Amino acid sequence: MLPYASLQEAETAIGRPLTPAETLWFNYTADKSDYILYCHNIPLIFLLSTLVPLFYLLIELMFPCYVASYKVQPKIKVSLYDNFKCYLVVMRTFFLIVVPVLLVSYPSIKMIGIRTSLPLPSSMEIISQLIIYFVIEDYTNYWIHRAFHLKWVYENIHKVHHEYTAPMGFATQHAHWVEILVFGIPSFLGPAIVPGHLLTFLLWIALREIESVENHTGYDFPWTFKKYIPLSAGAEYHDYHHYVGGQSQSNFAPIFTYCDYIYGTDKGYRYRKRLLQKQLKDGSRSDGSYACAQDIKSE
Repeated sequence: MLPYASLQEAETAIGRPLTPAETLWFNYTADKSDYILYCHNIPLIFLLSTLVPLFYLLIELMFPCYVASYKVQPKIKVSLYDNFKCYLVVMRTFFLIVVPVLLVSYPSIKMIGIRTSLPLPSSMEIISQLIIYFVIEDYTNYWIHRAFHLKWVYENIHKVHHEYTAPMGFATQHAHWVEILVFGIPSFLGPAIVPGHLLTFLLWIALREIESVENHTGYDFPWTFKKYIPLSAGAEYHDYHHYVGGQSQSNFAPIFTYCDYIYGTDKGYRYRKRLLQKQLKDGSRSDGSYACAQDIKSE
């Protein structure tokens, strides 16, 4: 809850007039506790994990001819029923595991110094912190993901997430509850190391959820924002990881590609890309079920 009784008191404390955004924030948060504000991440995650995959599913249903040329694994079709069944499983885990954890995790947010007060952070502060969060998330997620492909961990935990060898948006959070909790650690590390405003934290959660869903759509669309980010992974990159499945020791990184390149865990993927490009150049392609979207569109 903001420690100001009025807009005038807030402006006096800050030493300048409030911006329109700060005025909106003041009016919205004046009578809300910090705990209630933090808990906004629950409906935020729920809506994003529902609406973003639904958006891609509707595109697939409404424009099948358009999306067909961007399908990474064109031979595998996921039915509407399978999408719905996957969504129900994900929501069960969300309400039984994720929501209770989020409800009791508020003290950790206060401990690391996430603030709700005025003034609001500048655009440059938000952007710089988000970049740091993405880098930290990517690096730590990479090593945790590699650990989850150790034989025992994969067979007992991570195998659930690999149920779909051709992933779709709703399968983003389709995972064992232990995996859901463990993979939440990298998302928390960035804000813990470089704490900022709650708005930055909520924006980070939103962007990370959208990015993760995009990785699992199974479509390599040319208009996704990752196409404009250097060293960025994406649906086609992560799709290969699911295609190989339990034997996969490739493409662990969720956001960028540099960790896989540096540590040599993208060799199989790069070999496959070179093979497909050679076959395309020769006018043929193998009958394997996996093909990158660029090859499909060129045929």
